[in-house]
Amino acid sequence: MDRIRIVGGQELRGVIPISGAKNAALPLMIASLLTDGKLTLENVPRLADVNMLIRILGNHGVDHTVNGKRIGDEPYAGQTLHLDARNIVDTTAPYELVSRMRASFWVVAPLLARLGVAKVSLPGGCAIGTRPVDFLLMALEKLGAEIEIDSGYVIAKAPNGLKGAEIDFPKVTVGGTHVALMAASLAHGSTLIKNAAREPEVVDLADCLIKMGARITGAGTSTIEIEGVTRLSGATHSVLPDRIETGTYAMAVAMTGGDVVLENTRPDLLQAALDVLEQTGTSVTTTNTGIRIRRNGGGIQAVDVTTDPFPGFPTDLQAQFMGLMTRARGTSRIKETIFENRFMHVSELARFGAHIRLEGDTAIVDGVDKLKGAPVMATDLRASVSLVIAALAAQGETIVNRVYHLDRGFERLEDKLVACGAIVERLSSGEG
Repeated sequence: MDRIRIVGGQELRGVIPISGAKNAALPLMIASLLTDGKLTLENVPRLADVNMLIRILGNHGVDHTVNGKRIGDEPYAGQTLHLDARNIVDTTAPYELVSRMRASFWVVAPLLARLGVAKVSLPGGCAIGTRPVDFLLMALEKLGAEIEIDSGYVIAKAPNGLKGAEIDFPKVTVGGTHVALMAASLAHGSTLIKNAAREPEVVDLADCLIKMGARITGAGTSTIEIEGVTRLSGATHSVLPDRIETGTYAMAVAMTGGDVVLENTRPDLLQAALDVLEQTGTSVTTTNTGIRIRRNGGGIQAVDVTTDPFPGFPTDLQAQFMGLMTRARGTSRIKETIFENRFMHVSELARFGAHIRLEGDTAIVDGVDKLKGAPVMATDLRASVSLVIAALAAQGETIVNRVYHLDRGFERLEDKLVACGAIVERLSSGEG
């Protein structure tokens, strides 16, 4: 199993190109099931999760082709993915595939909307109510689906098609909003989604569906209206920049010092996080190509943060920000309001010498003058990159184990950091 070796203490200077957003690419790929036309997605990141979803879609009969590199392409240019769901051969998504990536559960919506039936494993075999799968099913039931749960599978039927309805989510849910958008696009009549997620990835999905012929208004607000159509066509759509990757590298620069331009990204995608970063004493400026992050001289100031749905501070940047706060001057309080159990990185950050204590949903971080490199273990995607941020500023060598978590969400992380002066290398199994 691969590991990453990092020798800390180097400032980051240069340019880091930002890839397409994983959290946008996955629902966009799933939306290919809604049409018998070809969906072409540009700026798709090269990630383990993308490859896994290609395999899952292939299980349903979706053909795919990927454009190869062309002369003159930028080294980090996103790939172009062509998806053709003309011939669906199977409406079942088996446990062995869905259990490996939670977002793949969302195939239930387009399969049901287009074909009237879907049998999809509960993700990870989890109980209903854990990371609200129940909200997704509620949305489908509002649209007229008959839902049955049998032996760990959701069996959804709508033999006469889905029907427009009012869906009022009791809690903001990105997955639920994605599912409702896809299902309602092919439902008979009008659908109103209340308390909809406002995340940029939801807007990106809506924009793509509109190109495919869907009638959607209000995406990006808490109320979305959809007028169902009988058929969606193929389209070409470019995946928006990854705001979580943007914020991650911005915090890495703030942690190490230096001056880096994050190219091919937009500040409006993560303004709350950038505002917090400026409060730490980091300079954030918009350029023609992206965002420039600088921290020269002064130390890192402690800042309190509470995670919230967009446009608030993203839960997917909470671990990275905690890594940054381990070396801040003073004490910071980081409150996690979106997911329980999202402090698994605390014990690993402590191995660097960080001082963190937990009080319920809040982590209290007392900044220290220095961190020391250590062997650490990645526990999940976002937690793993918080360890990288800490290691970049730690004295000595750090070995990050279980880096397959990183490969799920960060494209060529080592290459991008090395290009800006970091000492980072991947160690294959057997290397010391």
